[in-house]
Amino acid sequence: MRRYPPIADHGLVGDLQTAALVSSDGVVDWLCSPRFDAPSVFAALLDHERGGHFAITVEGPDVATRQLYFPDTAILVTRFLTPEGVGEVVDFMPVDRPGTPASRHRLIRVMRVPRGRVRFSLSCRPRFGYGRARHTLELHEGLARFRGPGVEALLQPLGAVHLERDADDVRAGIELTQGQQASVVLTLDSAGAEPEPALGPERVQAEFDATRDFWHRWVRRGHYRGRWQDAVNRSAITLKLLTYAPTGAPVAAATTGLPEQLGGERNWDYRYTWIRDASLSVHALVDLGHEEEAHAFRQWLGARLRERRTVTGEPLQIMYRVDGDPHLAEEILPHWEGYRGSAPVRVGNGAADQLQLDIYGEAAWALTRVHDPSWSGYGYDGWLALSDTLDWLTTHWDRPDDGIWETRGGMRDFTYSRLMCWAAFDRGINLATAFARPADLAAWTSARDTVFRQIMAHGWSERRRAFVQHYGGEVLDASLLLMPAVRFVAPMDPRWLSTLDAMDAELVSDGLVHRYDPAASPDGLRGSEGTFSLCTFLYVDALARAGRVDQARYAFDKMLTYANHVGLFAEEIGPRGEQLGNFPQAFTHLALITAATTLDEALDRSEN
Repeated sequence: MRRYPPIADHGLVGDLQTAALVSSDGVVDWLCSPRFDAPSVFAALLDHERGGHFAITVEGPDVATRQLYFPDTAILVTRFLTPEGVGEVVDFMPVDRPGTPASRHRLIRVMRVPRGRVRFSLSCRPRFGYGRARHTLELHEGLARFRGPGVEALLQPLGAVHLERDADDVRAGIELTQGQQASVVLTLDSAGAEPEPALGPERVQAEFDATRDFWHRWVRRGHYRGRWQDAVNRSAITLKLLTYAPTGAPVAAATTGLPEQLGGERNWDYRYTWIRDASLSVHALVDLGHEEEAHAFRQWLGARLRERRTVTGEPLQIMYRVDGDPHLAEEILPHWEGYRGSAPVRVGNGAADQLQLDIYGEAAWALTRVHDPSWSGYGYDGWLALSDTLDWLTTHWDRPDDGIWETRGGMRDFTYSRLMCWAAFDRGINLATAFARPADLAAWTSARDTVFRQIMAHGWSERRRAFVQHYGGEVLDASLLLMPAVRFVAPMDPRWLSTLDAMDAELVSDGLVHRYDPAASPDGLRGSEGTFSLCTFLYVDALARAGRVDQARYAFDKMLTYANHVGLFAEEIGPRGEQLGNFPQAFTHLALITAATTLDEALDRSEN
């Protein structure tokens, strides 16, 4: 078991309420329960000694590993190739009643040997409450029950697995020959819950079949048939895995604390729902035909607009917990060393109280992306929530804010924030007109046109011949790659093409895109960062829209080579091509889907 495997050296399994990372060594080194944003049970990825892990490995000097997904599913297969034989560990989490919040979650791990003879080593070392809570172990009749404060973990072996006590943890050696298999079922539940009936081998097989069939049915609902089917399907499954099914709210990533720079302080908690990320995911899902997921998030978003329950006093705040709770107090875990010494490790997110005006544009963009001509999914109350917010925005848009990147270097008049305020008014006007809804169209139109003229006057730099990050500055910002996508400028507009050329020269490195230059625009944090994978896919989208199809396709195909071995992306790409930041990141995968669909359409046009 490696001390800290590369961030990208993992697959993701989940049950639409929580998720686990499994390294290519067969180690579960990240899992929270009962929700994505709950305290961890296994977190060796952030502290090898104190974080806890659940390992099923094959040891030896000549063991090679391979990892893959069962096609079009979230079932992960880790293969061990040894001189004596080939072993596999199949990991999955059954999807049981995903729409109902559950305290009980199961991780099933099946060991099997298709060739020869293999000896597996099992080690289960839970560390509850971010590694701060002590636990007890009861080992009785082959079952291991770990009891922590408010939570229990039951490990049930099936087949030739004989658990042994290792202090308050367990271990086992399992030797299997060709055609044999054994399993372990880890059940996480609240303390004192009614015990789950023991599973037999037939039930494990039935759960595998049901999980496989669930994902196959879901993937078949999508209608993408373009050139990058495998990458798009994997990204769609990843977005689904990162969505909390009881509310429809996606989290930005499954993890907290993974660094944007090794040894640096940019180690944030991404297990929450960002209005921006989640709203943009609606477009990716709708493009693929997954209207049900898009509608579920719009319902969640509409509830936030109606409640106006925020810590900032604004109608919306930039992020929430998956149940809509606006309180995300940030806390440092000083007892953890962090991934490869990248401290501090944080839980909660202090950026929740920032002012980021762009979220109103992204929210309106999500709420107005509808195919139903009656707009029946929202009704009058939904329209009132949106129109009241736009009424408020007519007198509150013209303020400095913290910007899309959540920098902690002070407020500015960010061009992207103004751009998305323009988009909010534009989408509201279009929808009110198309569906004959009551609205103060005069006020919205006046605000929209004022924002437009202001961006052209102050967000454009004559010297740079480009739109810039903030008024009065000359720093470029990759967030503005969305300008043609929201229809603020035409993709062939001379000002936009000039901006794209400037970004090519300054922000793009071998097809990878930096979000901005921290040296030119200090963000209040020490250290540097890699290229942003989200921005690279936005760049592909913008190139395709601008008719630079060959350049776009080459950049897209090159970017796909940075995916990990099972098609997953973190937030950033480091200087040696390594993945950095929380993993996997939903924003990156939704941008991949959008870039693929835009590029497919552009290629189809160019070939006709």
